[in-house]
Amino acid sequence: MTFTKSRNSGRDWPSPTRGWNMRMNWLDLLFMHWRVDPEMLRRLIPDGLEIDTFDGDAWIGIVPFRMTGVAPRFSPNIPFMSSFNELNVRTYVSVDGKPGVWFFCLEATNPIAVRAARKLFHLPYMDAKIRLANAGQNNPGNWIGYSSQRTHRNELPASLRVDYRPIGDIFKAQPGSLEEFLTSRYCLYSADSQHRIFRGEIDHAPWELREAQAIVKENTMTEWLGIRIPDDPPILHFAKLAKVVAWSLDPVWPAPNV
Repeated sequence: MTFTKSRNSGRDWPSPTRGWNMRMNWLDLLFMHWRVDPEMLRRLIPDGLEIDTFDGDAWIGIVPFRMTGVAPRFSPNIPFMSSFNELNVRTYVSVDGKPGVWFFCLEATNPIAVRAARKLFHLPYMDAKIRLANAGQNNPGNWIGYSSQRTHRNELPASLRVDYRPIGDIFKAQPGSLEEFLTSRYCLYSADSQHRIFRGEIDHAPWELREAQAIVKENTMTEWLGIRIPDDPPILHFAKLAKVVAWSLDPVWPAPNV
């Protein structure tokens, strides 16, 4: 069977046949990426996952953004629950040829969402105090100020302070490009306490990207992992909005019994 992409999706494989069960909007995303040696990450990646590389390099990504409209399918938005700020630290992995994201951490300001995601999706969500100042009339340069400090109990500290803004025209990543490699990921991988690997499928329209500028004032988001990111400036991209749907997890490793 040949799978043809829809203009409303960037996926390279069909969506699950069952219905999706969560919706959300991702807004004002800054993709910050650094090249790293794959061996630097191997000790942090569970068995069953292959580290993805581009021209021989693995990548560390730090992505601040905000969430709105987070709710189960058929449910209205829930006051004080459906909108919150988030930050993730990630790299890129594959299972059975399906490229996805491996999260080292996901920081968020909604304690209920943090605990639900840890339990239901086996994701390393952590409590954080995050402030985001949107551009406005008093900010003619369209800068977004983002400040995050981890507050999760019994976890090592981590923080990020960065000002960022989009520049240039909107574009879509070309097939085979670095931009596609870093952003066009339509699933996540997670692991439970028994070291089983799961895949969580998502879908959204292809990213409408722009180049970005950033002033990094503080960044300790990888130090707690024992990873020192390179001194080279990060590769930066900005995306204003993605309307996302997500499915429940599927076990992928060890291979489930058929």
